[in-house]
Amino acid sequence: MRELTVLYDAHCGLCRRFKEWLAAQHPAPDGYGGVVRLRFVAAGSTDARTLYPTLDHDATLRDVTVVADDGSVYVGDRAWIVCLWATGEHRHTAVRLASPAMRPVARAMVQAAAGLRRMSGGDYADGCDGQCDREG
Repeated sequence: MRELTVLYDAHCGLCRRFKEWLAAQHPAPDGYGGVVRLRFVAAGSTDARTLYPTLDHDATLRDVTVVADDGSVYVGDRAWIVCLWATGEHRHTAVRLASPAMRPVARAMVQAAAGLRRMSGGDYADGCDGQCDREG
């Protein structure tokens, strides 16, 4: 896997912050084994519908969806995990979170790593209503 396309809700503060954090990740110092190339496309957009006509585009607005260059589609906890896996720094964490017992923790771990949730009480930053954080 050399490239991932991350479909995110461009109107959601949580999703935008996650996208910014993910885009800012750097490869390993040797330039290899680090970040898989990432492309970001607004979920539900004309571009997304053209690139991936068979996806449920309403669903991509409810949860981050990732499409790999081999055609694999990741949704829900698996999408958050593959995004972590794409980074050099967080790849080992992603491997641990991929186990069935740890998958439910994946979304919270990604949000914590990205600084997306306030630590006190779990409120969302930027007044986000958290709609995309619900299984759905």
